[in-house]
Amino acid sequence: MIVIGVDTGGTFTDFVYFDGSERRIFKVLSTPENPAEAVLAGLNVVAEDKRKDIVHGSTVATNAILERKGAKTALITNRGFEDIIEIGRQNRERIYDLKYRKPASVIPSNLRFGIDCRILSDGKILKELDLREIRDVVDKLKRERVESVAVCFLFSFVNPSHELSVKEILTGEDFHSSLSHQILPEFREYERTSTTVLNAYVAPIMKRYITYFMENLGSGDRLRIMQSNGGSISADTAARESIRTILSGPAGGVIGAYEVAKAAGFEKIITFDMGGTSTDVSLVNRDVSLTTESKIGGFPVKVPMIDIHTVGAGGGSIAYVDRGGSLKVGPRSAGASPGPICYGRSGKEITVTDANLFLGRLIAEHFLGGKMKLHRDILNGYFAEMARQLSMDPVSLAQGILSVANSTMEKAIRVISVERGENPEEFALVAFGGAGGLHAPFLANNLSISTVLIPENPGTLSALGMLVADIVKDYSQTVMMRGADSTVREISLILKELEKKGMQDMIGEGIDAGNVVFEYYLDMRYLGQSHEIMVPYGKDYIERFHDYHKRFFGYRKEGHEVEIVNVRLRCKGRTGKFVFEPEEIKRKKIVRDAHIGKRDVFFDDETAIETSIIDRERLAYGNVVEGPAIIVEYTSTTIVPPGWVCEVDACKNLVISQF
Repeated sequence: MIVIGVDTGGTFTDFVYFDGSERRIFKVLSTPENPAEAVLAGLNVVAEDKRKDIVHGSTVATNAILERKGAKTALITNRGFEDIIEIGRQNRERIYDLKYRKPASVIPSNLRFGIDCRILSDGKILKELDLREIRDVVDKLKRERVESVAVCFLFSFVNPSHELSVKEILTGEDFHSSLSHQILPEFREYERTSTTVLNAYVAPIMKRYITYFMENLGSGDRLRIMQSNGGSISADTAARESIRTILSGPAGGVIGAYEVAKAAGFEKIITFDMGGTSTDVSLVNRDVSLTTESKIGGFPVKVPMIDIHTVGAGGGSIAYVDRGGSLKVGPRSAGASPGPICYGRSGKEITVTDANLFLGRLIAEHFLGGKMKLHRDILNGYFAEMARQLSMDPVSLAQGILSVANSTMEKAIRVISVERGENPEEFALVAFGGAGGLHAPFLANNLSISTVLIPENPGTLSALGMLVADIVKDYSQTVMMRGADSTVREISLILKELEKKGMQDMIGEGIDAGNVVFEYYLDMRYLGQSHEIMVPYGKDYIERFHDYHKRFFGYRKEGHEVEIVNVRLRCKGRTGKFVFEPEEIKRKKIVRDAHIGKRDVFFDDETAIETSIIDRERLAYGNVVEGPAIIVEYTSTTIVPPGWVCEVDACKNLVISQF
């Protein structure tokens, strides 16, 4: 059997596959109109007739939400709460935007149904559910040709009986249903409803995608889907709980970077994934950071996800002159089709990739190992025209485009570090994605980061992360306890119940009991606060909470009463990871044929500098490359600017630092 990680990006679909002896990579252009086509085409190339164990990072659920192309969905909730997804928390996302408009709900008001029933906070039934009322609603759903239904009753996470009764009727009528006590069994009805609604909205789309995918695989093949929490789940689970997959691609990148950096001896890293459409950054302080405060399309999604910040700056980001005469870059992207101008596919708008090629930083004949042609000659007219609009020369324009893009990405890194009490100077910058190595040294310089690490095959690291990811499932229960010794026994009892469910689900996923690992967390706050911090659970959990609070907010309240809001269990099924084996023989001298040419390249000045072109495949452990140099490989290009030096470590990473 061949194990394959597949990451679908906006421009390329990446494959990393391992047959038990050798790890290989492959890339094809994405097919945005049907992402499965590119994946299946690539699988036919890399696996041929072999049995396949596939872990796939899918953008299907994400795109359905962002493009508003989900299933026709209805909401069933308590009477009086039909408009909760419209009202929200009554906060204004962009407080200084005078023209701001809230995103319209994915469920129109005529498809929100209030039922006259009520369960109290302790689980007691105040008013019983009338099934005749539900059947009347079902008749309306049929007339409206609704495909999927979100069911969210108050306090269903304490007593789910009403939601289960509704599900029984909906299932009998062939509707897809999402129940809030299964998707998010926690308090805060707005976030629970929003998360459940989005799951209902995308699940039928995801199910059709997975069904089509499976129909085109062999009978012995297995498909798992990457989740936003950094683990994978079975295709069946992903079809039911699709909301857990919305950041699967970026999550794969963080897991890949974490594993590579750990093998290379780096515990504190900032991951920097720059692709064709966007850039994703995340901070790892000895372990991957999780959050339950994410949003997509303007709607809260409270399932656990890796804490990733995304900005609209990538290789395909389009440069333009705004109405005020200023140069702007992104978030609009040229994507895979037509792509940057230099692709020669009728693209007419200058992109970040075009600017890198124009300055000589991207080597046309070595792009994708020479398998894809870039056209430097057709850029001159486009750059001359935009430079004329801005009263500058074309070289300064190209440098300006990269500076604007770098500024956007630098700001993103500050959001996840400085704004959260972390000093970026204490971290290494792990750069990957097709464009990461072109920009990372310049970002590191601006942020005073001393070390940049470029993994082997950086353009496919997200797919590698999927290949090495464990199967992970998250469970939670709202408890509302005061943090005292008497609560420890109660927490232990709750965790044991969650462990039983976790073990049962892991066995269902095909994992042996001996390969299951449990991690425990508490959502905690000071009494009187309205938001929580997720803290690892242990004997000193109260002291840990004080430490975490000081780290995030700058102060701690010794002696102040602490409240436990949610108990969380993270259940990991070990899948037998690919092992990163370090080289043993260190070689200082670079082989002669690693130098494959020289090129005049523009860096920060208006004068081009003669720059060495190095073939990364011919570099070995211990090799040192002094800047200026450009290191080319199949999946990416890495710049070593003047004043910087690059050394190949034992894990074949490029470690770049300033003299």
